[in-house]
Amino acid sequence: MSSSRLGLRLAACLLNISEARTKHIVENIANAALGRNGQKHPEVSVLNIFSDQDYNRSVITIVASVDELGNSVLAACLEAFQSIDMQVQEGIHPCLGAVDLIPIYPLTDVGVEECGAVARSLAENLVLHIPGCSVFLFGEADLPEKRPLVQRRKQLGWFTRRDFSALEPDLGAAPTRRCGLTGIGASPYVMNCNVTIDSQDLTLGKEIASAIRGSNVNGLKGVQAMAFPHEGKIEIACNVESFQDQEATETSDDSQYVAYSVLGDHFSYVSPHYIEARIKKLASDQGIGTIGRALIGFTPQECKNCAEYAIKNSIGEFWKIRGGIFM
Repeated sequence: MSSSRLGLRLAACLLNISEARTKHIVENIANAALGRNGQKHPEVSVLNIFSDQDYNRSVITIVASVDELGNSVLAACLEAFQSIDMQVQEGIHPCLGAVDLIPIYPLTDVGVEECGAVARSLAENLVLHIPGCSVFLFGEADLPEKRPLVQRRKQLGWFTRRDFSALEPDLGAAPTRRCGLTGIGASPYVMNCNVTIDSQDLTLGKEIASAIRGSNVNGLKGVQAMAFPHEGKIEIACNVESFQDQEATETSDDSQYVAYSVLGDHFSYVSPHYIEARIKKLASDQGIGTIGRALIGFTPQECKNCAEYAIKNSIGEFWKIRGGIFM
């Protein structure tokens, strides 16, 4: 994942919205990222749409040149805030905003600091254009502390709260009940990897999630995990962070860690295969099997490769030829 041969400077946004049950709403938001009134942006593509009915949450993977990404994501958010009302939103997954999360990640020849500047500018434009929009910042957008997303979410009670009245945003007015609170920030790429265990025991699921969490002894570095009821079973939902690793070399997906580089910075992350094997072992110790693993979108390398292909070939609706996933 070194420099691009295309001369493009690419970044990605994995836009998390609190809607999955009305397909045309989700696709309208995705299409808004590509341009309005028939004017399509040639350096923007929507690579993937992943919608989960139980969670009532969709993740839309938008990639673009770093100069275009902010405007593209802003257009998608304008459509989302018009279409999603947090006063009537229901779903298993925690959320605080109609647009719940806007993370910006570097892909090709872009540093994470520049992605932070894109995120801050986007946050300012959102509160300017959307009455009632409120924002908290994280990572490289949260200056000078650069507090990580999980810390900001804990501070705001994101994991348990649905009452917005007492929240204090970093930008914008106090959160409204319709829009809620939106997290905007930048960091090295974060992948989403979910593994389902063949059980309805949420307590067991939480124990497994705790065991693999990177913050715990013998946990997996860079992995954050939660357990949720999902389609009659329990899903272990993992955010898999990339972390800087100056000794990293390019590796295969079969090892515990996978390494890549962006703009001379070296990163590693825990392999999805290794996460699945660890969860399978912990479940097996309790006499439980696993049903499957879902990678929500792409690994960092896959995202970069697909972004270059889609933009080189002017394929805005890449998710359609890839086969967008609606679950």
